[in-house]
Amino acid sequence: MKELGHVSLKRPVIVVNFKTYLESSGKEALALAKLCEAVAHETGASIIVAPPLPDLALIASSVNIPVYAQHADDVRPGNTTGHVTLENFRASGASGTLLNHSERRIKVAEIHDLIGLARSLHLATIVCTNNPGVSVACAAMGPDAVAVEPPELIGGDISVTTANPGIVSDTVRAIRSVRPEVAVLCGAGVKGRADVSKALELGSDGVLLASGVVKAKDKRAVLMDLVAGLR
Repeated sequence: MKELGHVSLKRPVIVVNFKTYLESSGKEALALAKLCEAVAHETGASIIVAPPLPDLALIASSVNIPVYAQHADDVRPGNTTGHVTLENFRASGASGTLLNHSERRIKVAEIHDLIGLARSLHLATIVCTNNPGVSVACAAMGPDAVAVEPPELIGGDISVTTANPGIVSDTVRAIRSVRPEVAVLCGAGVKGRADVSKALELGSDGVLLASGVVKAKDKRAVLMDLVAGLR
């Protein structure tokens, strides 16, 4: 069985969010997860995948790299039709979850509650934020990682490390002063090794990306290029 919780966030790390693209759903999701696993094993790189929720259990049982959910609701199991709980993810074999992605924002109180519950369930948490101030506030809650992503750059052609490197270095500096054990990731527009290298140069512990991999024609080539940036 895959290790769960804090130990699953090996640094530096590449987190691939599949979102709900058709190119990363169903059979395509499983194929991409297995490709990420193959690249991770071949290179020794730390790669985490976050598939669409309907594919989570299948992928978690099919690969030996960490599999995270894309979102969790702050509700408990039972009569909560249509929600997804951390307990659901734990039972499905997930290692952790993203929280508060810019496309699925949740309340601060919910972030706090979910981080605490995830810890008790030995699930890792990566909290997405949009600026240094919010990043520090979320880091103080004790997640495994904070991923700073300016919303205006997500899915674009210019990486945050080029368009706004200060937001990365400022976030790293601020979080290190408050909770140095919390990993700092950056995302938005990340496409290749230069972006990853720059992210690490700015002090981050890795990157979170989606379309740069999911929409690529040659996904293996892109993954290998990204991994090269970790060295």
